[in-house]
Amino acid sequence: MENNKVRVKIYGQEYTIAGEETRERIMKVADHVDVKMREVERAVKSGQVSAIAVLTAVNIADEFFKAAEAASELSKMNTQLEKDVKHYVQMWEEAKRSFLQYKEDAQAVTKKKETLKATLSEKEQEVASLKIMLEEAEAKAKKDVEAEFEKLQDKLRDTESSYFDLQMENVQMKSELERLKRVMVKK
Repeated sequence: MENNKVRVKIYGQEYTIAGEETRERIMKVADHVDVKMREVERAVKSGQVSAIAVLTAVNIADEFFKAAEAASELSKMNTQLEKDVKHYVQMWEEAKRSFLQYKEDAQAVTKKKETLKATLSEKEQEVASLKIMLEEAEAKAKKDVEAEFEKLQDKLRDTESSYFDLQMENVQMKSELERLKRVMVKK
């Protein structure tokens, strides 16, 4: 930064103050010192003030303003940090709630999974039992069908035999009828 030289009036005398601060800043400090010296003059009732006292007062006033600004900045930073802390605490609380909800959900899912596993196991046992029953029913049905088939075949053989016998009887009756017709025609 460049040095600024500013002519100021403090306690009725002109001074040139050089510094890295802005012109406005230097004038603000000088005005503050002037006000303070006038306050001291009223209290002391003496009109003699040395240049060293004025420059010392300027330096002190400058330090005061720097400290006040630093305190103001720290206050702003503190306010921002408090806001940040509240925000992070809120985020932490939300994360805890989310975690607890997740944990509850996970427990519920685990219980449901265990229930479904038990149900699946029961259903698998039922399926196995039904398979056995089906196999037994198929075997019984096969035996029953085979037995019924045998009966029907026997019946069919009997029917065929009866049919054959009836045909033979029919042939014999036709022959007898022919013979009787011939005998009747001859007579």
